[in-house]
Amino acid sequence: MGTVVLVRHGETAWNDEHRVQGWAPVGLNDRGREQGTTLGRHLAAEYDIDRLIASDLRRTVETLREIRRAVDTDDVTTDRAWRERDFGVLQGLGYAELFQGYPEFSVLESGYEGASATPESGESWLDFDGRVRDAWGELRKSVGDETIVVVTHGGPIHVILGKIHGLDIVETIRDIDVGNCAVTEIEVDGDEVTLGRECDIGFVED
Repeated sequence: MGTVVLVRHGETAWNDEHRVQGWAPVGLNDRGREQGTTLGRHLAAEYDIDRLIASDLRRTVETLREIRRAVDTDDVTTDRAWRERDFGVLQGLGYAELFQGYPEFSVLESGYEGASATPESGESWLDFDGRVRDAWGELRKSVGDETIVVVTHGGPIHVILGKIHGLDIVETIRDIDVGNCAVTEIEVDGDEVTLGRECDIGFVED
């Protein structure tokens, strides 16, 4: 049996401004770096970590850097499969601007039609969902008797939790809240997965 710990990156200026980040090279703000430091210490205290995997986007790499200050392992990799959804030309818009001005691309506004709509130069939610499920499947097959931390984004964590809970696409986005540096713990035993902590941010809250 192994343990996979999914963590979201620390806060960025665009998080604070409620803007769509996608693949934008946005780094952590001061609060995000403080959160990353706290996250690293928390993970080191709670888990005996064997492997660290991170999305290769700037905000996750910077969070990974803070975690590595506290966690003693040299098995560290980045993997673009764990990136956030690519919003293409919609990247940088405010959430309200996206939902009100481009509802055809919003799952919350347009349901399943929104999930299949692909913004220019981006990916649909359905394509993104498939990418993350593939990454999750590959990771599960590789898990041994070890603890793996995956530093990723809100979107991939939504996808995996939605799969575990048996939620449809709309329910997954509407009903799951993934805060910055949230920790989700999943026990993996062959084809069986057991959810422990889910989106825990109690250790980083002010």
